[in-house]
Amino acid sequence: MDLLTLLEMVAAGMGDRVLIGEKATGLTGEELRARSAAGGRLVTDANVATVVYLGGNGPVFPVALFSAAAAHVPFLPLNYRLSDDQLREIFSRQESAYVITDSPERAAELAPSFPSISLDDFLEATAKVPEGAPLVGGDANDIAVLLMTSGTTAAPKSAVLRHHHLTSYILGSVEYASAEDTDATIVSVPPYHIAAVANLLSNLYAGRRIVYLDHFTAADWLDVVEHEAITNAMVVPTMLARITRELDARGKTGPATLRSLSYGGAKVAANIIADALRLFPNTGFVNAYGLTETSSSIAVLGPDDHRDAVASEDPDVRLRLASVGRALPSVEIEVHDLDGKPCAPGVVGDIVVKGAQVAGEYLEGGSRLTEGGWFPTRDLGYLDSEGFLFVQGRADDTIIRGGENIAPAEIEEVVATHEAVLECAVAGVPDEEWGQRIAAFIVLKEGHTLTADELRAYVRERLRGSKTPDVVSFLTELPATPTGKILRRQLVQDFAVTT
Repeated sequence: MDLLTLLEMVAAGMGDRVLIGEKATGLTGEELRARSAAGGRLVTDANVATVVYLGGNGPVFPVALFSAAAAHVPFLPLNYRLSDDQLREIFSRQESAYVITDSPERAAELAPSFPSISLDDFLEATAKVPEGAPLVGGDANDIAVLLMTSGTTAAPKSAVLRHHHLTSYILGSVEYASAEDTDATIVSVPPYHIAAVANLLSNLYAGRRIVYLDHFTAADWLDVVEHEAITNAMVVPTMLARITRELDARGKTGPATLRSLSYGGAKVAANIIADALRLFPNTGFVNAYGLTETSSSIAVLGPDDHRDAVASEDPDVRLRLASVGRALPSVEIEVHDLDGKPCAPGVVGDIVVKGAQVAGEYLEGGSRLTEGGWFPTRDLGYLDSEGFLFVQGRADDTIIRGGENIAPAEIEEVVATHEAVLECAVAGVPDEEWGQRIAAFIVLKEGHTLTADELRAYVRERLRGSKTPDVVSFLTELPATPTGKILRRQLVQDFAVTT
């Protein structure tokens, strides 16, 4: 099955339902189909190998994605926040491209040989289509979407998601037309992230209206949720933290219409989740764990899991609030030791996953799947006796201090419980004697004070001495990606410059 089949199903079963944008002015399922057919014709006439999307959130994004599918070429959304040099390098890898952008002038400078069109002009052009224009299905093995990896240690790679990977994820996790016609979701993650692609496809397939928020602020997010009667939402950790702070400042609880709030993309401190559960008493929380290479979520901690963990007297059950839940029925997750053997419950190792939605492929390096079909996530973690997965962080983030491997997440979990700490990150900084020292980077809550010695004493009481931070640095904010992942390497680099 390809993405056009999903679109045809949506148009056939929910063609008159507004699915993109505001209720009064948005695109219906049939209008989305028609515009995608028109966009596919524009791309085909341009005779290009790729559709590049360089812009923010909005209704053009879904039209552009399905237009690429209709033209049977890959869709490549790029991070418009990248420098011109970074974007120019990515453009140089493309044989040819049709660039849909909010800045045609910039696109012309970066890729002068490629045709480009503004977001508004593209949307206007796709409105001019004969009724019932055909959509010709493609090969499920064709590339549907290309997403650039972060490239923190090297040039970013192009992660490959084929049509069958994305449709397998949707069919394995979403019930067709399961949403009420009054349901709506707000999408504020950037379009170049897998969460944006997955949110689009899953909500369309369910029949849930999608409202885009291009520039996130907690105040705007809450206002849109109230105004548009949003029932479902997905946020990244930094967004969730800011939303809870905004609600506290307003002296309010979360909007009553919001039934489900999922979060993911990075580790969330337990105190933030506890605050969110308090401020959204009638909302079901879902923690979703996934990767670009797995077409989005592979494990989920559902609403009942959240409430059960908070209410339980059993410490092992309460601990599950810090987990990412259990594997989706359509995938298998294991934790492997250095020999590639499954670890016993509670033993930390390498998290691996396999299933129909798992791609694990890059244009520049081919498939990374093992002979057994497992994809190494490069995350460390463990499974408990009931199959709940606990992610300890990236293998690359492990601190090696005097020959001992230390997971930053373990220290972060303790630091985050201090009443004065708003946000924290732990990383290894170079040291001639020990190889690395443990550095804790702290953002304090407004009106609170804390010294380095007080924090070290707090950690030492809860963890053994070798895991006590050697260095404590207080910052006004932590550097993070738009999807909420803390940039540890930047913290380490900035620390080296200031010491």
